[in-house]
Amino acid sequence: MAVIQGRTREQLRQSIGYNLGAVRTSTASGGTTTTVDDNTAVVGSNDRFNGKWLILQDADAATNDGIVRRITDSAVSSNVFTLTFMPAASASVASSDTYEIWDDKYPPQRINDFINQAIIDATGHAYTYKQDVSLHGDGYTARFDIPSTFQMINKVEYRSKVTAKVLHRCDTTFDEATDSDFTQESDTQNKKQGTGSLKITIADGASAGDLISDSITSADISKYDTIEMWVKSTVATSAGNLKLLLDDSASCASPIETLSIPALTANTWTFVRMSLATPHLDTAIISVGLEYDADLGACVINIDDIVAVANDTAIWEKLDKRSWHINKQEKDLILHDDARSALGYRLIKLVGGAKPSLLSDDSTSNEIDDQYVITRATGMALASVGGGNATDPDASAQRAAFWFGLAEQEKRSFPLLVDARLVE
Repeated sequence: MAVIQGRTREQLRQSIGYNLGAVRTSTASGGTTTTVDDNTAVVGSNDRFNGKWLILQDADAATNDGIVRRITDSAVSSNVFTLTFMPAASASVASSDTYEIWDDKYPPQRINDFINQAIIDATGHAYTYKQDVSLHGDGYTARFDIPSTFQMINKVEYRSKVTAKVLHRCDTTFDEATDSDFTQESDTQNKKQGTGSLKITIADGASAGDLISDSITSADISKYDTIEMWVKSTVATSAGNLKLLLDDSASCASPIETLSIPALTANTWTFVRMSLATPHLDTAIISVGLEYDADLGACVINIDDIVAVANDTAIWEKLDKRSWHINKQEKDLILHDDARSALGYRLIKLVGGAKPSLLSDDSTSNEIDDQYVITRATGMALASVGGGNATDPDASAQRAAFWFGLAEQEKRSFPLLVDARLVE
């Protein structure tokens, strides 16, 4: 769903405090690890804020950001208002640090929790928009792992057209430069495209910087922005353990592009996409290489179908919603026969959403409608201090009902989830 404003937890909390009439905000003119000085606040007499809650925000560093303290004394002297608090902060309060004062019955930690409760209450009605292009069809694979960021999918698309230039099909071995610790062969059984993949057996003695390369017909890829390829490794790797090299000189002697291959799961073909760093320089690529950049031990690497693409030229087609389903238990996307036939050897785009993230600190931004979170949390805060007529002179329970009603109105304005299918 669309995010309205996307306020931080600090901004949300202050708005809730204003609704409650329970917060005062200002900016310090200085202080210590146990005091806040303020020469701008108009506060009245001494001891006015004794026993209330204090939240500090550090303007220059994160040392005091969001810490909550109890005010033990408040005094006015020579037009300077001083708050004394406990326990001591890690750093002295500085000029330009901001702070909040909260009424005793509304601890700020509780308000932060109500904010997260409001977000949890919206889960299932509101999702943060997600799309992913990490999956690629091959015409026969029916089951795909859904990326962990998705909790809902409402559309599966495939890339029907894109401007692309093949750099190397990897059907043949690389014969330009080969390290002595590398053994190559064309693997006609274990492949993703064409007649085979390039199988590279790496000996235990290989060391970082070892590489193989192959010469190609000069290719101008300056109008492209991404390299796509398939990679498989018999050992798990981290991002950058393997690198793809592109160069306008032989044997990748001084690569123009050094692209870190993303992390790989052992014994699993992975379709990877890497952004070109300096495409404007890639006007005459004549050498393609694979660099071994970490001590992975003895292993086998397969690579296939190295292609440059221009992302913005992609045209996407939607798969019929009847041609796929989700296996919730395994969190897998299942393509039916007609979907696999339509997809063929093409890139897949998943469109859906994730559960909105809870706010863990004051700088974290809200991912759903701000007004819903504010009204819902305001209602919860009032309900937490409400009671019967004898114990609720401020009619907090009645006011809570009012704010809950506003929150329900906000929820009804959430966009409808069309064709939403839950992943879990």
